Amino acid sequence: MLKSLQGKTVVVTGASRGIGKGIALRFGEAGLNVLVVSRNQAEADGVAAVIGANAAGFAADVSTAEGCEAMAKEASDCFGGIDVLCANAGIFPAAKLGEMTAADFDNVLTTNLRSTFLSVSAVLPAMTAAGGGRIVITSSITGPITGYPGWSHYGASKAGQLGFMRTAAIELAPKRITVNAVMPGNIFTEGLEGMGGDYIAKMEASIPMRRLGSVADIANAALFFASEEAGYITGQAMVVDGGQVLPESLGALEAI
Repeated sequence: MLKSLQGKTVVVTGASRGIGKGIALRFGEAGLNVLVVSRNQAEADGVAAVIGANAAGFAADVSTAEGCEAMAKEASDCFGGIDVLCANAGIFPAAKLGEMTAADFDNVLTTNLRSTFLSVSAVLPAMTAAGGGRIVITSSITGPITGYPGWSHYGASKAGQLGFMRTAAIELAPKRITVNAVMPGNIFTEGLEGMGGDYIAKMEASIPMRRLGSVADIANAALFFASEEAGYITGQAMVVDGGQVLPESLGALEAI
């Protein structure tokens, strides 16, 4: 069992829905103070209300330095410091090469990768003052390991996060700040609810465990990286995908 994190403070970006919401809820269950960050104040407040008195919602555009600095200030003002950052904010619009514009590419890289850098930069003063901290980045198997048509910009942003993570981990280790990443496979979120049973069944068929992951699966991995027990782990990426990247073809799954 992990040692208690009760009373520590986590900032979760992109926390109003999907994986980010699941992370915020799980950290709240573990007794942490949670700053729920979203571009939409009402949605952030809604998640904070579910967590309870130890949570607050905050609206910020974390693709801007101003938004990230305001976010860090709010966490320190509300809870007295920052112990954990879950850099989860991200978008994944589809656009194939030949149709994708420079603006499409820049929007995804700015929202997914630039926000990671800016969020980390903003929380460093509070973590340094506290004598250490934990940074957990939500990357993906798409980009670092796999590819998918229409997501070349998304894949580039997720691979870029891991490149950032490795050097950040070296630089921040003397400050007792660890930097790690969770790499989700196919996860069941609100975005899949309207896709229908056939679509979901096809996704499940490519996964050895024959099910989509849950947001709780990712949240639990993030919670481990935030724990005292993970204090000697830094610069590492954990794949959480039910074995999705293992088969060399669908034939490998049919063989079992």
